Amino acid sequence: MRILITNDDGINAPGLKAMREIAEDIAGPGGEVWTVAPAFEQSGVGHTISYSRPFMVSELAERTYAAEGSPADCVLAAIHDLMRDTPPDLVLSGVNRGNNSAENVLYSGTIGAAMEAALQDLPAIALSQFLGPENWNAPDMFEAARAHGADTIRRLLPLMDTPEAGYRLFYNVNFPPVPASAVRGMKPAIQGKRPGTGFSVEPQLSPAGRRFLWIKGGDQRARTLPEADAAVNLDGYISVTPMRADLTAHDALSDLGDALS
Repeated sequence: MRILITNDDGINAPGLKAMREIAEDIAGPGGEVWTVAPAFEQSGVGHTISYSRPFMVSELAERTYAAEGSPADCVLAAIHDLMRDTPPDLVLSGVNRGNNSAENVLYSGTIGAAMEAALQDLPAIALSQFLGPENWNAPDMFEAARAHGADTIRRLLPLMDTPEAGYRLFYNVNFPPVPASAVRGMKPAIQGKRPGTGFSVEPQLSPAGRRFLWIKGGDQRARTLPEADAAVNLDGYISVTPMRADLTAHDALSDLGDALS
């Protein structure tokens, strides 16, 4: 199997090293693992592409490239340039440092890369490691992802064999904020919403007296509905959420039709 890995934390991120280990396990002795990742951290860029400017791609080692662009740019660079003659069989994005559950999904460059791969009609999985008191200061904060990543992916691969009409399915996987030995299993989960939690800004004056705004995150320990991703993670389970790029609110179409008729 030929696997492309990318992330949004950057080419030197420790989570990318964990992702490579997982990918090499999946690819097997005769497989290939290609890395095309942002040269610098691109957290929070979502599904951004560098539509209005070119970006440079540098080869760092065999099958390893750093791109001065977004995670979605990295997927496009790999598929249409670096790997155009030997396209990947699977795209893996992550392992992200921090969860991409609930509202974080909408901002995540990790998710953006997997979504772009799905738009390019390739099987794709985004993987993220939830952080909390039990693993934040651990020697390896990615231990749960390292230990359970390959098995999780293998369970999903049979569901990804057949290309779909319309927007292709991809998967969002979040590992719980616990040691590997404390992971209780895997659960399918909907994307949740943490009540009263969201991004905001915090002003700060520089030493020169200039006013800047820092983006400030919300409480990541807030619980979603029990069947949703963040709650599943906080209960010690790996959450697996099937996703598509289709943002249509299908449940609202009937009422909209009545209102517009």
